[in-house]
Amino acid sequence: MPPIAVIDFETTGLSPDMGDRATEVAIVLVEGDQIVDRFQSLMNAGVRISPFIEAFTGISNAMVAAAPPAEVVMAEASRFVGRAPMVAHNASFDRRFWAAELARVGHAAPQPFACTLLLARRLYPEAPNHKLGSLAAFHGLPSSGRAHRALADAEMAAALLGCIQRDLCQRYAVAQAHHALLLRVQQAQRQAVPAAVRRYLEAA
Repeated sequence: MPPIAVIDFETTGLSPDMGDRATEVAIVLVEGDQIVDRFQSLMNAGVRISPFIEAFTGISNAMVAAAPPAEVVMAEASRFVGRAPMVAHNASFDRRFWAAELARVGHAAPQPFACTLLLARRLYPEAPNHKLGSLAAFHGLPSSGRAHRALADAEMAAALLGCIQRDLCQRYAVAQAHHALLLRVQQAQRQAVPAAVRRYLEAA
């Protein structure tokens, strides 16, 4: 199966449209159910981190001040991802920062994003909620570090992605749950997932 890039950002706030910037990025490359490579870096975008965000992420202004410039980190991140399709938990958030930070260095962000949050809502309605940590506990996934640090969250999202792919294969007799299937499933209503998988297989 072609590699998939699972990404997580830590940021100064919720929206790049409101002037928020990334403070840390982590990306893990997944082939099958194995992480085959990792990229992680703090980044200095020249903005202040509020006390609330510092307490939430553990990333301080001093840590960011000593980090490489954001444009250097994002250029490296873009090279690391290459043409791999992407996955994130609550992907609308990470996709916005990915596109906004890459735009600052003149890089396009063409990759489609699959979202483990949307997929989990379709496949695991019985979960207590669909936050990343709650889903990890629901599936018994091992913790990989402090929550709300980019690499730990990216690795946890990758582990959740593996669960989702295995469950899709088992439930619907799919040989491999490719990224294109993930996109098809997340766009369907929960009750329509079987039909979405069937149409995907018929078109393959």
